[in-house]
Amino acid sequence: MDRLQAMRVFTAVVDNGSFARAAEQLRLSPTATSRHVADLEKHLGAQLLQRSTRRINLTEIGVNYYDRCCAILADVEEAEALAVTSESQPRGISRVSLPTTFGMLYIAPAIPEFCRRYPDLQLELSFNDRIVDLVEEGMDMAVRITSEPKTSLIARKLAEVSLVCCASPAYLKQYGTPQHPEDLRNHNCLTYSYSPTASIWKFQRDGREYHVPVKGRIVTNNGDMSRIAITHNLGVDLLPSFLVCKELRAGKLHPILQDYATPPLGVYAVYLSGARRAARVKAMVEYLWEVLGQGNPPWKMHD
Repeated sequence: MDRLQAMRVFTAVVDNGSFARAAEQLRLSPTATSRHVADLEKHLGAQLLQRSTRRINLTEIGVNYYDRCCAILADVEEAEALAVTSESQPRGISRVSLPTTFGMLYIAPAIPEFCRRYPDLQLELSFNDRIVDLVEEGMDMAVRITSEPKTSLIARKLAEVSLVCCASPAYLKQYGTPQHPEDLRNHNCLTYSYSPTASIWKFQRDGREYHVPVKGRIVTNNGDMSRIAITHNLGVDLLPSFLVCKELRAGKLHPILQDYATPPLGVYAVYLSGARRAARVKAMVEYLWEVLGQGNPPWKMHD
């Protein structure tokens, strides 16, 4: 059995919703089309399709197998194209995981231009703030914002991000401005649930570190919610500069504790190794490096 051909036939049947239409598309006989799928199911020892007189449905195993077949066939297509010419455009399906708020603010607006540059590349963009397993979830790469990517994957730093302790002018007028990190114990501090140090804020000055336990009325896993809460006078927050740079410039938020340094963060592209993904991953990584300012990100507050 030619497994690649069987995969092509199987995915064509699913895409067309019919053995007859798949056979016509692939220029095969209906008998040969059915045989390819039957041989594939026999080889796997599992039923992939539920057949009836009116429609074809994927089984649970079939759903997962179909997704992987699409990825494998796209990789094969890309590899064949690259073998023909080194100047070939990236092609196939590129699956990218992006942090929700950052992705919508800085990456989503740039995607149309990326699509124009690489017309043979299909994108599957997943917006989620949790750390995804690239292998388990079939992703080619992810963008992560962290102090240091603790991963066995390849990582490239795209930009730097600072953490800004800030609050609205109205909140500070009502409750006072903290002068020392320890003063935060007496304030309503909004926290981000996905941070490993959500309830302990870290500062440094003159070689001394301050680890301050904080608490408040709102804990959220979404950056937009954090920004809304703090601009509506609900407390103090320690937020990445990319999230609040506009509010800080406009005076809607005021930075506090500026004499105390906070741990720096980086925006990283992390991705799987392997030649089959190299062209499409390289295209996305280089484009993101360009979009995010080539070391001079748009959220940078000063030179």
